Amino acid sequence: MDFASFTKDITDNHWNVFGVEVYENGILTHSYGDTTENIYDIYSASKSIVSIVVGIIYDRGLIDFDNSILEYLPKKYLADLSEEQKEKFSKITIRRLLTMSVVDFPFRPEGDDYLEFSLNCTISDVNKREFNYSNINTYLVCVALTEIIGYDLGLFIEKEIFEKLNIAKYEYTRSPEGYFYGASQVKLCVHDLSKLGLLMSSGGVYNGQRIISEEYVLMATSIQQMNREGGYGFYFWKYRDGFSINGKWKQKCYCLPNRNLIISFLSHIEDTDCTLIESMEKNLLEI
Repeated sequence: MDFASFTKDITDNHWNVFGVEVYENGILTHSYGDTTENIYDIYSASKSIVSIVVGIIYDRGLIDFDNSILEYLPKKYLADLSEEQKEKFSKITIRRLLTMSVVDFPFRPEGDDYLEFSLNCTISDVNKREFNYSNINTYLVCVALTEIIGYDLGLFIEKEIFEKLNIAKYEYTRSPEGYFYGASQVKLCVHDLSKLGLLMSSGGVYNGQRIISEEYVLMATSIQQMNREGGYGFYFWKYRDGFSINGKWKQKCYCLPNRNLIISFLSHIEDTDCTLIESMEKNLLEI
């Protein structure tokens, strides 16, 4: 591993990278930039936090991935649904929302009531299962989780995840009607993003405390839905022989359990620019 060459590439090319961390065998071995002082928007990497919540709820026996999303939504919204929409959404399971396999969802919910908007989306073929990346999937899961636990999901995350991972600095938002949004809009520092990778790479254990089961970790980080990027789990992406946490504009946590390696960084670089990733793979992964 040539960490010095990687950071030299960052400075020489003026890449807008806020901070980088590398863990080997669970130990922080390399660090660059601002990894602990400031929190940054992690964008869609927020979805992986939601996946960890799903694991906690699954381990408690409170959710069935093959149940329809309608079984977990507030009844007042279902009463206003047309019979056609009820029929379609009855076929949309939690599993399909976790794997982004509902076609026709737009990229994000809009308006003054995200849940009403989401439930009234036009779905041409509900039986068609193809990868369609949409924030609506995660938002609906967040609504379901809120209804299951019976109180604010953000507070649940603070208690059951952030507190246990010693994450003290964070920000998050809620939808206009008050649900933890979850699909994006969470802010963390690089060091705390790494903790999510450490938790998942260790099979659900952090600092000797089990937070989610190894069974769920294997499901969440394995290929559940194929896509052009190589595969998708439950809000985790397949990456080589491991997996990754991804947010737009290069928010990354790469987890390679077979190499006992975790690489995290937060940045602001256009998604079409692959030079940072190419340098990381060349200098840190030596491929």
